[in-house]
Amino acid sequence: MRVAIVYESLFGNTSQVAAAIADGVRESRPDAEIECLRVDEATPERVGAADLLVVGGPTHMRGMTSGLSRKMGLQAEQKEGEKDQAKPRHEPEEGAEGPGVRDWFRGLSKTGNGARAAAFDTRADFRLAGGAAHAIARRLRSHGYQLITEPEGFIIEDTEGPLREGELDRAKAWAAGLVTE
Repeated sequence: MRVAIVYESLFGNTSQVAAAIADGVRESRPDAEIECLRVDEATPERVGAADLLVVGGPTHMRGMTSGLSRKMGLQAEQKEGEKDQAKPRHEPEEGAEGPGVRDWFRGLSKTGNGARAAAFDTRADFRLAGGAAHAIARRLRSHGYQLITEPEGFIIEDTEGPLREGELDRAKAWAAGLVTE
């Protein structure tokens, strides 16, 4: 089984979840070939060869990120760090300024074979926070993918993180369920 996990991450939370998903797949299916790819690495060739495509990203403005929301988030974190030196600073992850999941979908080929997929996001846990996973799932379906489970959200404690305690274990368990037949 070949699994491609494609993710966008700004401050490292979503990449941690993607890595936990890879670990969960590996524990459940040791024979699986797993590629954990940032969106800028996820070429159509690499993704097209997968038996299961898992796509995730952070939630911005109650949905998937955009070029504007990523830029605003990175600028806000920089200003906050300059203003309050005592507050722990969240450094942007490598590639954070690059394309996001929304942009990546524009280059994703449609599949005609009903390939399997799943969607996840990272999100805050407060009323009206929204989530990106349902929009990611809609995009996957519109590209011909068959969703094998409901979209899943993993909780961060603050706007930039960290992840809530136990979320990485929950991501591993969720991933194991994706490949258990």
